[in-house]
Amino acid sequence: MSTDIETPAQPTDGNAHHGYSPNKDAYLKRLRRIEGQVRGISRMVDEDQYCIDVLTQVAAATKALHAVSLGLLEDHMGHCVADAAREARDTGNDEAVQAKVAEATAAIARLMR
Repeated sequence: MSTDIETPAQPTDGNAHHGYSPNKDAYLKRLRRIEGQVRGISRMVDEDQYCIDVLTQVAAATKALHAVSLGLLEDHMGHCVADAAREARDTGNDEAVQAKVAEATAAIARLMR
């Protein structure tokens, strides 16, 4: 199976329950912290800080974003893929689970680039 094909994002109606929904506040808190880190990096560049210090902060922000990505992926697997697997078990049609696995695989491939 090729991981170069990207699955389009699923439309949401604003009321959708996603795998990350129970952790939404924690994700938002982490993302706001990362946003602050990135503003700090911008300020460091503006103030002509030492390049290695800037790179250290870029690495920290990147690591924080990767942690968010892995958490979202885990939530997707535990919620969306698991729901599709239950549906496949109940209906005998595994197309939905195949699509969710392909979607997760494509997301992993994007994270690894």
